[in-house]
Amino acid sequence: MKIISWNVNGIRACVKKGFLDFIEKEKPDVICLQETKAHPDQVDDMLAEYEHHYWNSAEKKGYAGTAIFSKVKPISVLYGDEPMDDDQGRVIAVEFEDYYLVTVYTPNSKRGLVGLDRRAKWDKDFHKFIMSLEKKKPVIFCGDLNVAHTDIDLKNFKANYNKNAGYTQKEIDGLERYIDSGYIDSFREFEKEGGHYTWWSYMFNARANNTGWRIDYFMVSKKLKNQLKDAFILKDVMGSDHCPVGILLK
Repeated sequence: MKIISWNVNGIRACVKKGFLDFIEKEKPDVICLQETKAHPDQVDDMLAEYEHHYWNSAEKKGYAGTAIFSKVKPISVLYGDEPMDDDQGRVIAVEFEDYYLVTVYTPNSKRGLVGLDRRAKWDKDFHKFIMSLEKKKPVIFCGDLNVAHTDIDLKNFKANYNKNAGYTQKEIDGLERYIDSGYIDSFREFEKEGGHYTWWSYMFNARANNTGWRIDYFMVSKKLKNQLKDAFILKDVMGSDHCPVGILLK
């Protein structure tokens, strides 16, 4: 099973920049998208080989939103509830035979950290949601978590720590909560070194200089560790300010 996650920063724009060619090349079994900025009637006629499409679009047009495209029919589908800003379309969970797969677009704490307290509450609510699923069967959740885990997960960690969104202790603690609850940062099972990023600013030639952040993840329940064959970052894939990430399961 090959699963790919990508914050596309607008699926309609990404399609114009090679999204469909990328999917044809990689041929994932499941595609998890964040920041779709679209409603199904605008783009849902694409990817005919993925029979099962699930959208959680924001009420506000051109904003946030998630989607899952799957070749495998899920047993059930769940969407984020009220504490997790369901009107912003941030969460979709699909249930397969051996696990739940969740795509998530975590709120940004915003410039000046004006949204940090809201973000911290959201992290706790989402953690409760994941743990409620874990009681039933193991969970894999993926997406833009809007936080760099450690100092090797962003280029300029000293300048950003507790100053800018995505690298405050509150946000780091939110991610650590999953580690403490029995989840694996899948990429770090296979790569221990720094310099591997998933998001780059559009400014200052950041991507060409690899001045980036690793804020897109696959977090995997330890119960599935023996099934985790690989985790990867596809840094050379263009089309968004994020690049795709993925895992292979046995």
